[in-house]
Amino acid sequence: MGVKPISVEKAKEIAKKKGLKPGKVRGEKTAVQLTKGRSDRIDIISWDEFEGILIKKKLAIWEESGFMRIMKKR
Repeated sequence: MGVKPISVEKAKEIAKKKGLKPGKVRGEKTAVQLTKGRSDRIDIISWDEFEGILIKKKLAIWEESGFMRIMKKR
């Protein structure tokens, strides 16, 4: 099957099922990840802010077998 880019809407669906939320690394303006919110280093942000950072940094959410990662757009 391979890694494929997915929309933020699809990422929201997967994240909801896995209990994940969009987060930003504390002290960084554009370092984002999906998190369960258990780290003191991560601030939970809105999906709108998350998507804005993805666009600004030219990042995409890639999915393979239910696992998501954030990487540069190809």
